[in-house]
Amino acid sequence: MVGVPLARRTRRRAHPKQQMITSVLEYASLGWASCLGARPLRNGPRACSCDRVGCPDAGNHPLSRAWQMQATTDPALLTHWWQSEPEANVVLPTGRVFDVFDVPLAAGLTALAAMDSAGAASGPVAANGDRVLFYVATRNTSEDEDEWWSCSLDYGPSAIEDMPGLRWHCRDSYVLAPPSVLPTGQPVSWLRAPDGRPLPDPLRILDVLADACE
Repeated sequence: MVGVPLARRTRRRAHPKQQMITSVLEYASLGWASCLGARPLRNGPRACSCDRVGCPDAGNHPLSRAWQMQATTDPALLTHWWQSEPEANVVLPTGRVFDVFDVPLAAGLTALAAMDSAGAASGPVAANGDRVLFYVATRNTSEDEDEWWSCSLDYGPSAIEDMPGLRWHCRDSYVLAPPSVLPTGQPVSWLRAPDGRPLPDPLRILDVLADACE
């Protein structure tokens, strides 16, 4: 869906709770599945809407352990979920339509500036607190299972060990998407909103991030 970027449309929305439904429906129109995410609560940095006492990752994880099966692009189901949980954060599974490179803030901004200076398309880029997330075309399409790996939030393949702080969200991982809210009260936001154009080649983006992370 090429048109007005999500970030520009978000500025015209009046009610914060409605932003969640609107955003997940826009993601669905791109073919991006969503599922309900936990939300941070106001009574402490580890206070979370999940039932875990002292949650170590408050508001930054799926609400259900069955998130991989639940994530969907079905507009009716998404609308029902967020009408029932209007303050729930938005979780997007990776390794389906896109992968995400997740880097420290300074490295991410440096890489984004380098791409802009070179006139190279960055693809969608989001700010998530002290991290910057680059959305790229998934490479989880290989028939060779040995070429790919499951990726948890703090795990990367040996090929990128020399890139400190970089996380590669691919199969079996997920990211928190705009307009989700962090424990600090700061929203996750788009620096470059998705606009329906093809996502960039991950190896091209990885080359730039490698330089920025050194």
